[in-house]
Amino acid sequence: MKRVDLNADMGESYGIYRLGDDEGLLEFVSSASIACGFHGGDPMVMRKTLRLALLRGVCIGAHPSFLDREGFGRREIRLGREELESTILYQLGALEGMARSEGCEMKYVKPHGAMNTMACKDEEMARVVVGAVKVYDSDLRLLVPLGSCLESAGEEAGMVVVREIFADRAYGKDGHLVPRYEEGALIEDVSQATDQVLEILGNEERLVGSVCVHGDGVHALDLVRCLSEVLSREGYEKVGLDRL
Repeated sequence: MKRVDLNADMGESYGIYRLGDDEGLLEFVSSASIACGFHGGDPMVMRKTLRLALLRGVCIGAHPSFLDREGFGRREIRLGREELESTILYQLGALEGMARSEGCEMKYVKPHGAMNTMACKDEEMARVVVGAVKVYDSDLRLLVPLGSCLESAGEEAGMVVVREIFADRAYGKDGHLVPRYEEGALIEDVSQATDQVLEILGNEERLVGSVCVHGDGVHALDLVRCLSEVLSREGYEKVGLDRL
């Protein structure tokens, strides 16, 4: 049976603000990319999300970002090499420490938002991001977009790289995601998103390891529920990132 991971970004609520239905998503995903406090999340939310993921047997990963709460980590910020490294290391340490206290283990890292988007296209930035993860723990997996600079930088560094595609984002002819500010960038129709996933998996089956749904999306829960059912029907075994 073919294996595939279904992941969602979560733990992005903070204080009195609530984003996404983490408890609902954890019923269907096999991996959870948990915010580390910079674009979303706070100590209480991180701890609760880890507990829920452990209860559901879901693989846990860190979702570090720029320090950009107001922009939800989706605004481009230019940092020097050392500051970018330190930004990532700080967040990995925060989530891993919380995970240890709950008896679970952080297995992978997936950059969030603009940090991810920028490093996907900038080779030097990608090397810095990957280098920070490697110096922290070279056994961590890297969850990166298919065909990105992060993918090649991870391979160059000898890291375990898992390639992902996005169910709820449109792709341009160049293979990159359509920028969020452009019309049609977000796919809100569940059927359209599911069809896109099956089409890409059919063409790139040997390369794609994970399918992502953004946990803050309006239809995120409906989409992960549908994807879970459809992938199973199409002969895919849903497994956590640590089993790929």
